[in-house]
Amino acid sequence: MSQKLITVTVKLFAAYQEAYGIPELKLSLTPTTTVESVLDNLLQEKPELEQWRTLTRFGVNLQFVEPNTLLKDGDEVVLIPPVSGG
Repeated sequence: MSQKLITVTVKLFAAYQEAYGIPELKLSLTPTTTVESVLDNLLQEKPELEQWRTLTRFGVNLQFVEPNTLLKDGDEVVLIPPVSGG
């Protein structure tokens, strides 16, 4: 029996938004997906973002979270690369 997929919204900022050209992505994922695996998927699609892997912080539903946090249906994921001050 196949697992029911969950849908999450990934908000893109700074380098991520520049690479994708859009402010957010809607992703369908398995229920065992972690925040870090979302980043892994994005970096596979856009290898130029690899330089930000170790510097990116993760947020889910406006809370900072650890990379191994499991996602739930309807979650809003934020990938926060370093942002230069202005």
